[in-house]
Amino acid sequence: MDADGSNITRLTNHPEYDSSPAWSPDGRRIAFHSERDGNREIYVMDADGSNVTRLTNHPEWDGSPTWSPDGRRIAFSSYRDENHEVYVMNADGSNITRLTNHPESDVSPTWSPDGRRIAFSSYRDENSDIYVMNADGSNITRLTNHPESDWDPEWSPDGRRIAFCSYRDGNYEIYVMDADGSNITRLTNHPGTDVYPTWSPDGRHIAFESPRDGNREIYVMDADGSNVTRLTNHLSIDWVPAWTAE
Repeated sequence: MDADGSNITRLTNHPEYDSSPAWSPDGRRIAFHSERDGNREIYVMDADGSNVTRLTNHPEWDGSPTWSPDGRRIAFSSYRDENHEVYVMNADGSNITRLTNHPESDVSPTWSPDGRRIAFSSYRDENSDIYVMNADGSNITRLTNHPESDWDPEWSPDGRRIAFCSYRDGNYEIYVMDADGSNITRLTNHPGTDVYPTWSPDGRHIAFESPRDGNREIYVMDADGSNVTRLTNHLSIDWVPAWTAE
């Protein structure tokens, strides 16, 4: 859809589940995960929904794709080694490499705008927190440390901030912090569950998913949490927004 919620267009049409779209940096392709071949795998298609191509092929779960800023690689989460870990592959699905290796789940990777780092969620310290590592998997650093869950990080376009979801105030809300984990600020404050933040290319807005009006819909707000506006209005669920990078 357009950024104001107009011109909603269906891109995929399959009996099975298609979700977690991620735009390529040039805006020409969309990666997503799907269960259309009997197992959750990662696919890519042109921005108009044509030329759907399967990138991964493994008996275990592959999902949550995210593009590198140069469009040459895709990081993703996978259960292929009997635990959720973060992997990276070339944009054509070749050269799959495991980046994390821990007994607890590592999920929801997101690239920094300079391509040098990847933030992700992990349960490695007995609770879901946000971590960051170099793009080759080295130098893993914990950014958040709270008894409640922090998850689904998203870098701002300028690389200075990371938006994320947290249950730290007794309800899932959207927060933002500096890229080093400091200055955590709550952006949303509603009894409904506010999740899946995604930045506009200019960093001025954040779209997210919320059931605050009785059904899961897509909303947008200013980057400081003000001016929350509902974009979709449908009896069925609208969720996991992704802002085009073009």
